[in-house]
Amino acid sequence: MAFILPSSVFGKTFISFLSLLFFVLLVCFFSQFGAVNIELNDWLSLVTNSEQPQSGSQYVLWHLRLPRILFAIFIGAALGLSGALTQGLFRNPLADPGLLGVSAGAACAVAVGIVIFADLNISLPAEWRFWITPIMAFSGAISVCFILDRVARWITPDSIAGLLLTGIALNALAAAVIGLCTYLATDEQLRNLMFWTMGSLSGSNWMLIITIGVLFILAWWRLRKFVKVMNVFALGPSVATHVGVDISRLRMEITIWVALLSGFAVSWCGMIGFVGLIAPNFARAWLGGDQRRVIPASMFLGGALLLLADTFARTMAIPAEVPVGIFTALLGAPFFILLLRSSRRQIS
Repeated sequence: MAFILPSSVFGKTFISFLSLLFFVLLVCFFSQFGAVNIELNDWLSLVTNSEQPQSGSQYVLWHLRLPRILFAIFIGAALGLSGALTQGLFRNPLADPGLLGVSAGAACAVAVGIVIFADLNISLPAEWRFWITPIMAFSGAISVCFILDRVARWITPDSIAGLLLTGIALNALAAAVIGLCTYLATDEQLRNLMFWTMGSLSGSNWMLIITIGVLFILAWWRLRKFVKVMNVFALGPSVATHVGVDISRLRMEITIWVALLSGFAVSWCGMIGFVGLIAPNFARAWLGGDQRRVIPASMFLGGALLLLADTFARTMAIPAEVPVGIFTALLGAPFFILLLRSSRRQIS
């Protein structure tokens, strides 16, 4: 008897995900080009020439270029996932951790930590200092998430305009605090603050890749059971409560993971906007509104978009490097205007 695969394997969803995966791999291939040319032998050097000293191009590939490529994919996937979760939580396509002030809140907390807490002269072990920035970013991000959640539920329920106005106000408040920190900062602290305001992936390393990889495994393990529930939640809190969905737990879990993912991205890469807005909307336009498809596709598209933007940032002004936040803003701002235009009937 011939073995026949189920027809669903060759369905639209399977082909779409294969296309997304091929796109990510294709972008990875083109992203190897930069100031130092990478040859095929450099890719094979880890296997074929393991006992010989690495050449300059091999060192650039394995210690600089490849970690940055993987880091860009992971950070973009984190922003895409947090954007999809935020849009599902607030039930509108205009929600985004950057537009709603979550990323700004994380950056604001980091700025306060850099300028104010640096003057306290607190002696900490070296391994603890590595986690100070992520903890500060998470604290700022989760504070903004809880403020937005309360506003969305109590003050402006189901209002996209109210949600966006609240995000604008929080962004303005965070910008004011960052400006104050900039005014009080020393020259060294000011250079560190510029990192957050413009965005960069230059600090990538294998330890950060392992850390965010573990974070993704934990996030997917916790969120996989909420994916189907978010489809019911999209019909409204009353409908979700009627079928037995714990709304409070759902909001709490999603809020914490959005803060974790956004806080991690901001803590090491600065404020990279619009990736969390674009990726879920592209995924929804391509695969429909089913969260079981939208959330994984948002991760793939977010990683591909940020990797593409970082490739332009590395190669447009060789040997200099353009901040990646500029390219994501140039891509995201026109898309946001088009999205506002298509949603003008919903905004009142």
